[in-house]
Amino acid sequence: MPACRRLAALLLTGTMVFGGLDAEAQEAKSDQIDVQILSTTDLHMNVMDYDYYADKPDPGVGLVRVASLIRKARAEKPNTLLVDAGDLIQGTPMGDYVARVQGLGPGKFQPIIAALNALGYDAAVMGNHEFNFGLDYAVAAEKEAKYPVLAGNVNRVEDGQPLFPAGVILDRDFTDGAGAKHTVRVGVVGVLTPQIVLWDKDKLEGKVTTSDIVEVAAKTARDLKAQGADVVVAVIHSGLSAAPHQKMAENAGVDVAAIPEVDAVVTGHAHRVFPAADYANLPDADIPHGLIHGKPVVMAGFFGDHLGVIDLILSADPKAHGGKGGWTVAAGHAETRPVLTRVNGKATPLVEPDAAVAAIAKDAHQATLDYVRQPVGKSTGRIETYFSFIADQPALDIVSDAQRQYVAKALAGGPYANLPILSAAAPFKAGGQPGADYFTDVAAGQISLRNVADLYLYPNIVAAVKVTGAQVRDWLEMGARVFNRIDPAKKEPQMLVNRAVPSFNFDVIDGVTWRVDVTQPPRFGGDGKLAPGDNHRIVDLRYNGQPVKDEDEFIVVTNNYRANGGGNFPGLDGKNVVYSGTETIQEIIADYLRAAGTLMPATNHSWGFVPVTAPVTVLYDTNAKAAALLTQYPNLSDVGPGDPGLELFRVDLSPTALAGQVLGK
Repeated sequence: MPACRRLAALLLTGTMVFGGLDAEAQEAKSDQIDVQILSTTDLHMNVMDYDYYADKPDPGVGLVRVASLIRKARAEKPNTLLVDAGDLIQGTPMGDYVARVQGLGPGKFQPIIAALNALGYDAAVMGNHEFNFGLDYAVAAEKEAKYPVLAGNVNRVEDGQPLFPAGVILDRDFTDGAGAKHTVRVGVVGVLTPQIVLWDKDKLEGKVTTSDIVEVAAKTARDLKAQGADVVVAVIHSGLSAAPHQKMAENAGVDVAAIPEVDAVVTGHAHRVFPAADYANLPDADIPHGLIHGKPVVMAGFFGDHLGVIDLILSADPKAHGGKGGWTVAAGHAETRPVLTRVNGKATPLVEPDAAVAAIAKDAHQATLDYVRQPVGKSTGRIETYFSFIADQPALDIVSDAQRQYVAKALAGGPYANLPILSAAAPFKAGGQPGADYFTDVAAGQISLRNVADLYLYPNIVAAVKVTGAQVRDWLEMGARVFNRIDPAKKEPQMLVNRAVPSFNFDVIDGVTWRVDVTQPPRFGGDGKLAPGDNHRIVDLRYNGQPVKDEDEFIVVTNNYRANGGGNFPGLDGKNVVYSGTETIQEIIADYLRAAGTLMPATNHSWGFVPVTAPVTVLYDTNAKAAALLTQYPNLSDVGPGDPGLELFRVDLSPTALAGQVLGK
């Protein structure tokens, strides 16, 4: 880190002096201004503090909660800016209701955009999920904003121009340490993950193209400085990665922080918090002060669980702007503020809901409740995802069966009608980084639309691809990255699941059977490229009891995200799509349940583990409620409490424990 930036960061902690003055004295100087940049990201239509899937309040989420933190922060300091880093309009049943049922137009409005307007946001960047409901809807929703919306690296095909501007200069009257007002010109850069053209290819192809985040951000930052910006803040819907820079990278926050003309960076997309100790591996990162490459960087979690705060000290600079004078950043640091705390598993809200935001969303909230409470069927048993990484689950088989039936009808009588149809599904809610309560759990009895949305979170469109047996095997190998390598020689306990791999990338392909050898390293890296060594975790892959050959051909039903390259699965790049539907998978599941009437949840037993002959201790953590289901898994034993809200189970992978494991229906 440059010495001057490190000195500036230390100044803000009071551990060093700057120019002979401590931090408190520095902030009181008349030629300096303390500016606070407040931020949210990945709100995902969580306007209210409510879990629509469980149909109960949740004080740990919602713009309605983080809005109280915003008002509190504004009361602390006179000079603030408020920005959002994207993924606003999709992510809860309210988002589905507004997009699919209510719609936009005269007399209607997007409630989360209206809430941002009421809170006086200064700028926002679009996120990748803004496009899940189609380009027209995304543009219509964003045009309701009374603040600048940015999307500089998304260009319209028709004219090559940005869908929304790449940057904007905000002239703000800020008060210095002595109480005098000054006009400060704040430049804001807005860019997002370029992969939208892959993930929503069916909605965006031929309409928009994307460019590299860093290239566009760098050019825009230079332009804003040339146009007179005193300070440039990059607001990017992109995460943070320690990987070396690659063009068109998904997570480019570290490289954006290295752009000379950028003074601070607001990030998002990754659903994580920065600064935090788990980012200590980032290059040139100062975690205590929230700096990367000497610049303050923040990521405010997801769903409204945190407020991001960047503090900048601006100093008057008579040499700025070619001698015309202006302001430059002398110091800065970043932090996040949570809406609640958890101690020994007990949640304590730190703020009350904001009444003004709640009032804006009141009607949409009630309409959403009415919508998701509509019954679609019944279930004779419980449907949950607590043991999704231990064995095949009815929760996934319901999705797979619904998808397969739908596509089988669509392909009947066509050129692919005689090919075997497989179906892929993943556990979207299976714990991990989102928290101990992030699981699907539907009680026996009535199934409502909210339960369908719980089973399948995203508004993905059904798709089908034609693949070979070799590609099916690689598909499963990529999904098996979710497992840590179990070292047979290791005596210490080993965790079964690598929680850094999102559960939505653990595709279970129904219609074939296979076993996973967790003593082998993963065959692929997260980028979909072969890892060093000829590693094979997937063994004994069979269709109808017969070994699958590399040249065998199959149809695999999946979603538009996966079929077009989402998750970097090898062999899936949109080129082998043979069917693209128009209905969402949520709608297909709902219709499937209506037709079934009463469902008897059952598993197809698609996969299992290869026995480990060495005496290893393998542990699996899941929600503590899972202990009540232990009798269904004879190779598991309860070890006791794990992290708050979680229970630890020992997984017996010995030949004796797995001897009775039979795969297939």
